[in-house]
Amino acid sequence: MKILKLNTRFIIAKSKVKKDGKAPLLCRVTLKDKRKQFSTGLFIKPESWDSTLQIVKPPDKEEQFLNTQLSLIRNKVNQAFLLLQMQGEDFDVEDIYQKYKGEPTQKEKSLLEVFDMHNERLAKLVKVEYSKDTYIKFKESRRHLHRFIQKQYNKQDMMLKDLTMKFLKDLDFYFKTERQHKQSTTNKHIQRLRKVIALAVGEGFLDKDPFMLYKPKKEHKTLIYLDTAELKKLEDYNFQQERLQQVKDMFIFCCYTGLAYMEMSNLNASHIVDGFDGMKWIKMIRQKTKSLVSVPLLPKALEILDKYRTEESVLPIISNQRFNSYIKEIAAIIGIDKNLTHHVARKTFATTVLLYNDIPMEVVSELLGHSKITITQKHYAKVVQKKISDKMIELRKKLK
Repeated sequence: MKILKLNTRFIIAKSKVKKDGKAPLLCRVTLKDKRKQFSTGLFIKPESWDSTLQIVKPPDKEEQFLNTQLSLIRNKVNQAFLLLQMQGEDFDVEDIYQKYKGEPTQKEKSLLEVFDMHNERLAKLVKVEYSKDTYIKFKESRRHLHRFIQKQYNKQDMMLKDLTMKFLKDLDFYFKTERQHKQSTTNKHIQRLRKVIALAVGEGFLDKDPFMLYKPKKEHKTLIYLDTAELKKLEDYNFQQERLQQVKDMFIFCCYTGLAYMEMSNLNASHIVDGFDGMKWIKMIRQKTKSLVSVPLLPKALEILDKYRTEESVLPIISNQRFNSYIKEIAAIIGIDKNLTHHVARKTFATTVLLYNDIPMEVVSELLGHSKITITQKHYAKVVQKKISDKMIELRKKLK
């Protein structure tokens, strides 16, 4: 083991002598040919300082007090040095200074400090690798985490080295009780936290992931979509109010294209191209995954485009909040007893339009713009099972 030699000396800043004839006394710590110099907060007359003996000489009236303070500073620096040596990790003179001040060393980061580091990097990648919505969601998770630490530990932050599995379990409980979040929302917040922890491990602030053994609790979500009869009912109904008719048409458009709200609202004429097969296709980048969305336009979708297309736009413009409010109103009027949102149109495209018409799962995954087919399988496995069951019932009837 290599023996480290620490050198601590006090020096007078003679160039900064004050009107009373006193100059500030600085402490200079040297380790491995690197120096850290800082103020001791003490002031003495230059002529009273013995640089060789490193003491304040008489006749300074405060001689004893000053020498005692210097001795305490030296001991505190040595103590910080010994503590870092006992930890058995690499450190430098800056770490000694941080430990001397009672602050985290360069490696001893806090959770929110690393979360902020993550978010600062993420902000620079908005519109490069990530959407603005992703950045906003990480900022929201950071705010929730801060409130949790304040409530649970009566602190403003947590050191990374103090994180345990209990912390994550308590956080899960906090989200579901204090914040009234559903399991899916809780899982998303914890997923973001774990990305920050992965950054901490990658940067060397943590030796290992303290949440390595954590398994997210399963969500029991019911897949909501319009069946064939409900979709036909919606298509056939005409509203007198323009706002409801427009939202109904846009919802149906997404039932036949699978576009998420962001892609629907960003759709313009440049995204509609002639395909190799002579059909019109939508080709654009999905905001959420940055993957290519490539969807052939089915007759019903083309019909709606032709209805609304102008030189300025392709579809009417409406906020997500208003869209979801109006589609709920539409469902109530025509008697569809389901909690409709824009996302239900995307689910309807995958199920009623594609899977129930024998389109293979890998094609569905491609049309939805999923980054992995496992995502598609996770959401639509039960639909496939029902389709198989329906086919087997038909087969039994034939075999009779």
